[in-house]
Amino acid sequence: MAKKSSPGGTPATVALTRAGVAFTTHSYEHDPAAPSYGLEAAEVLGLPPEQVFKTLLADVDGALVVAIVPVGGKLDLKALAAAVGGKRAAMADPHVAERTTGYVVGGISPLGQRKALRTVLDETALAFDAVYVSGGRRGFDLGLAPTDLVAQTSAVTAPIAREG
Repeated sequence: MAKKSSPGGTPATVALTRAGVAFTTHSYEHDPAAPSYGLEAAEVLGLPPEQVFKTLLADVDGALVVAIVPVGGKLDLKALAAAVGGKRAAMADPHVAERTTGYVVGGISPLGQRKALRTVLDETALAFDAVYVSGGRRGFDLGLAPTDLVAQTSAVTAPIAREG
């Protein structure tokens, strides 16, 4: 059942609620000294790192693209470029990512972004009944069906992650 958004909701929770998508919310005390926000989330939530996904922005041939990969892995930039029919990809400047999405780095959600961007979800997400992504701020994750994540972000799925 979709949670009702509250005054403390994020654009991600508002978007899911408006769409009638079932999701769960998971808040935790974020440690600013954590070396990896994503691995911190997996550990605190008691989930395998393969089931918790991080949202990254890359520049593919001059256009921003959202990549969603497991927190224990790395983004394969060549595979991302190929997934969207591009030639070259590089990680986006963090300030550009924040301005474009409306979220801060470490809390960028693939949902409810200011601007709709092409999105690619690593295909391993489809192996789970639920995946966990940032809810729009550090220390706040959302659990939802990967098929709902694909539908809400208009994502394509492709093998874009590599071992970390």
